Amino acid sequence: MKIVIGLGNPGRRYEATAHNLGFDVADEVARRWRLTWRESAREQAVLTEGLVAGSPVLLAKPMTFMNLSGQTVAALARQRSLGEDDLLVIADDVSLPIGRLRIRPRGSHGGHNGLRSVIERLGHGDFARLRVGIRPPWDVDDLVAFVLSRLPPLERAQLGEMTILAADAVECWVCEGSAVAADRFNGIRRFAEPAD
Repeated sequence: MKIVIGLGNPGRRYEATAHNLGFDVADEVARRWRLTWRESAREQAVLTEGLVAGSPVLLAKPMTFMNLSGQTVAALARQRSLGEDDLLVIADDVSLPIGRLRIRPRGSHGGHNGLRSVIERLGHGDFARLRVGIRPPWDVDDLVAFVLSRLPPLERAQLGEMTILAADAVECWVCEGSAVAADRFNGIRRFAEPAD
């Protein structure tokens, strides 16, 4: 079984923020395949499982807040025998512009505290990650305030489109793995990027 984890923060305060894109993508995948979420106190997460693109998948949204996401991921990984390309973590990425996705089969946290927590709790970075770009076309003075605040309508609409594209990438990863998903989605430039 594949495990797909969308990172974010629980609670209404964080809904519709850029930092919750992992949750948004997981929700879109669940919606497409008519999967119903349930709370799990043991894993400190909201979970659902079923067939995604014909393959068995467990979707999870940690309810630990972003910086402790690794607790949920490690708990789920311990319960299952995972192969080399059986875990995908979805996170926002402020270093990528809105309109870009990046899939990697392994790597570092890149400064993302949710990914940092996952790597620390698993003890390695050998899991696939799907990063969804959230960098806006303007200079950001306070990065923390930006990722945790609601976006203007245009950028929110763009991230809505990215959520759909990222869900397509998740389905591709489930069926064909990281290498094929990266070939298919890493080069896409969804929106025009501003000139330097």
